[in-house]
This record gives sequence, C-alpha cells and structure tokens, in this order.
Amino acid sequence: MNVSEIAITAAMVAGFVAVHLFVNRLHILDVTPRSRWLSFAGGVAVAYVFLHVLPDIAAHQREFAAGMGLQSIAAESVIYSLTLAGLSLFYGLERAVKVSRGVSRAEGEGDRMKDDVLYLHLVTYGTFNALIGYLLLHREEAGPWSLGLYFVAMSLHFLTADFGMRQDHRQAYDRLARWVISAAVVGGWVLGIFVELSPVLIGCLFAFLAGGIILNVLKEELPEERQSYFMPFLLGVVLYAVLILAERHWV
Repeated sequence: MNVSEIAITAAMVAGFVAVHLFVNRLHILDVTPRSRWLSFAGGVAVAYVFLHVLPDIAAHQREFAAGMGLQSIAAESVIYSLTLAGLSLFYGLERAVKVSRGVSRAEGEGDRMKDDVLYLHLVTYGTFNALIGYLLLHREEAGPWSLGLYFVAMSLHFLTADFGMRQDHRQAYDRLARWVISAAVVGGWVLGIFVELSPVLIGCLFAFLAGGIILNVLKEELPEERQSYFMPFLLGVVLYAVLILAERHWV
C-alpha cells in the first residue's frame, strides 16, 4: 500500500461521509412518487454485486478451497452461504424496524423506531459501513478501474440506504445515526491501513457484503408504497453492466 493509494481512498472516504451527512439536504430525493435517481442508484448497486463481486468470488474459488482446507464444492457452499447470511440478517433487521414502528404508532408515539431497535440498527449498519471502508483498501480485485467502480457503486448504495434509513426515523438519523455511520466508514478505512486480513477472509467479507446490498436494494425498490420506477432501475443496471464488462475485457 503506497501513499497515493491512501490519499485517493481518503478522498473516497470523504465522499462516503458527505453522502451520509448531507443526504437530508437532497430534497430532490424526498418526493412522491419515489425519485427516479434512487431507482437508478439501486440498479447500479445490483449490477455491481452480480457482475463484479460474485464473479470475483467464483474466480477465486480454488484459493478459497485451499485456504479453508475444504473441497471446492464445500468452499463454494460456505462462501455463498455467507451471501445468504448477509441478506437474511438485513431482512431480519428490516422486519424488526417495521414491527417497532407499528408498536410506536399503536402506543401513540408516532411513526418511529423504539430505542432498542434504533441502537441495533446503528450497530448493524455501522459494522456494514466499516466493512465497506475497509474494503476500499483490500478489495478482491486491485487496480484503479476496480476501485472507481467500487466507489461509485457504494456511494450510490449509501444514497439509497441512507434515504430509507432516514424515512424510518428522521429525527434519529439527523441527530445521531448519520454521525455514527460516518464514523464507522472512516474507522473501517483506518483499520484497513494498519490491518491486512487474509485473501480468504476478504472474500468471505465481500460475500456477506453482497447479500446485504442485495437485500437493501430490494427492500427499497419492491414495496408498493415506494412507487419506484423500473426503467431508471434498468438503466442503472445496464449502464453499470457495460462499464463492468468493459473493465473486465478491455482495461
């Protein structure tokens, strides 16, 4: 790891933090029906997972098998089980949020999360953000194009996820949550400067990250009340797919 890489990724971390801190000022997103930009951002994140993260994991299957001391099929099952675990964890969290908001409404406390669910939300998303910050410096695939694709995809993912989180508990997000998740992504990046995990563990982290991203995008796009848009979502998928395939085959 050299000084220029640290400087470039530091600027990217600052970009992540800016999304967290200032998403509440992007009034163009806070409209009904849902902003087309959020659907576009979701498409980009999904394309990145399916055409970049998961293929990278598959390409390194032999290394994972050797590092885990398992046969190839068993190692593959472990990796994709982690993707499923990431998806399941965030689904469980979203269900807890919905139940908590329902209880608050029933008790006359307004449409808000209970404090215990709020803190669980912060811990989970904080850990998720720390992982994204760490992987700025330790991705499966090195190189400037790979780094750029990762940064854009994760920035747009943060835009979608933060907007949804703020809808769940606007006051708590503006007062506390945005600062916690901003600190988490910075902390993960700082950890990445001093700690280098094994390639096998990094692959496992990427797999878990993929599951979380998939669930976060789907839970924002699919519910009927979101009134989301298919064409902007599809445009995001196609545009980023073209960029990823170009990076794979021509860069």
